[in-house]
Amino acid sequence: MFKRNNFFSGILLACLPPLMMWLLCAVILKNEAVIMEKPAAPYLVALCINLLILRYYARKHFDATTRGIMVITFACMLLTVILKMR
Repeated sequence: MFKRNNFFSGILLACLPPLMMWLLCAVILKNEAVIMEKPAAPYLVALCINLLILRYYARKHFDATTRGIMVITFACMLLTVILKMR
């Protein structure tokens, strides 16, 4: 993982799981990834991965990186709720 305690490295690190899930679901599977009739489930899995990454960096006392991960995680949560859970 990243060894730098930097806000922007936290933002970069937190963007990876949602971006990978978007690429998997929207581009490769053509939005047919509906798990148990819930279209937001893959994105919520990515957010759970982000929360695990957040916990790892919080325990390592990388406060700036943790803040960057937290900002992106909550922004992705809001976007998932607004766009996918109607």
